[in-house]
Amino acid sequence: MKEVGIRELKNRLSEYIRLVREGEVVMVTDRGEVVAELRAPQMAASELLQKYPGLTDMVRRGLVRLPSRPHRAGLYPRQASVTPPGTAQRLLDEEREDRR
Repeated sequence: MKEVGIRELKNRLSEYIRLVREGEVVMVTDRGEVVAELRAPQMAASELLQKYPGLTDMVRRGLVRLPSRPHRAGLYPRQASVTPPGTAQRLLDEEREDRR
């Protein structure tokens, strides 16, 4: 994430637009205070953010960055489970009993 003052942005707008196209987020400042963000439009991401409001907050705080475009189908093949069915539920039940 880059920060740039309004005057600098105006003088070198093409350079900052290129950075945004490459996936960079540019924070625009006025006298040291952030007043705007420049980022590439994210159509699929907006749907995701509406569905998961907690994710929206994490994006705003800079804790996560959403992908600039969706991944190809099959890029991440589903992996076989390495634990027997019901393991997660059993572990959660054990954890909850410890809290009682």
